[in-house]
Amino acid sequence: MDETIESYAVKNLAQKSATSDPFSLERYAQFAKYLPKKAKEVLDIGCAEGRGGAHLMSLRPDLILSGLDCVEERLDKLPGCYTHKVQGLTNQIPLPDKSMDAVLAGEFLEHLYPADVDPTLCQFQRILRIGGMLLMTTPNPHSLKMRFKGGTVYGTAHLTQHDPKCLKIRLIQHGFSRVRILGSGAASRYFGDHFPYLSVYGSYLVTALKI
Repeated sequence: MDETIESYAVKNLAQKSATSDPFSLERYAQFAKYLPKKAKEVLDIGCAEGRGGAHLMSLRPDLILSGLDCVEERLDKLPGCYTHKVQGLTNQIPLPDKSMDAVLAGEFLEHLYPADVDPTLCQFQRILRIGGMLLMTTPNPHSLKMRFKGGTVYGTAHLTQHDPKCLKIRLIQHGFSRVRILGSGAASRYFGDHFPYLSVYGSYLVTALKI
């Protein structure tokens, strides 16, 4: 196994919540809500064991779903709704240019080393077709709950944190358009995803188009 893949795999295996996150199904339902109807070929980044992807397919059975993860044993457990399984890293995704209609990355970006963030965003842009959509969620470093508890995004497998305004600019710099920031995480159960103060959300959703 490549040394960098092994490093990421070890860190991600140490975070058990990746396969038991109680909000995972709702997160993929949120993806389904904003996923364009014309989207067919979709790549699920950091798919883990595929709980979220299976729920997505129950809502959008017309999709052709592929999963990418750095942990081989998780890919081995993916359900049959995943047409393709890809082991690799997002700084060099082993897929052709313009091969996907959408890229999903739920609670993923924070798992990257700082040096891999921009190469990953570049790869997302590369593999998307013209008109394709990127949908990502990531922890909100400015959430009121985190501030109140004196917490931090950083942890065993959380290697970066992302300010929503800065991430929006970063995506624009990588050629994305119509970048939107919406609420996500457990707070969206009570406030929806359009509450005017993003700080109530523990995570936020970013949608962006390649046009």
